Amino acid sequence: MGELVDKIKGNVNEAVGKAKQQSNNPDTRAEGKGQEIKGKGQQVKGAVKGALGDKV
Repeated sequence: MGELVDKIKGNVNEAVGKAKQQSNNPDTRAEGKGQEIKGKGQQVKGAVKGALGDKV
């Protein structure tokens, strides 16, 4: 189950990050890029958990 939760959190963070990157504020754009990267990391974490059977 942790695999699915990580993947969902990753998708949400990635989407919110991409939306923030559309801002006119450079600080918000930078924050959005970081959030998108965090989301991608969470998705990888979920994939690893899936491959290892949620033992991570």
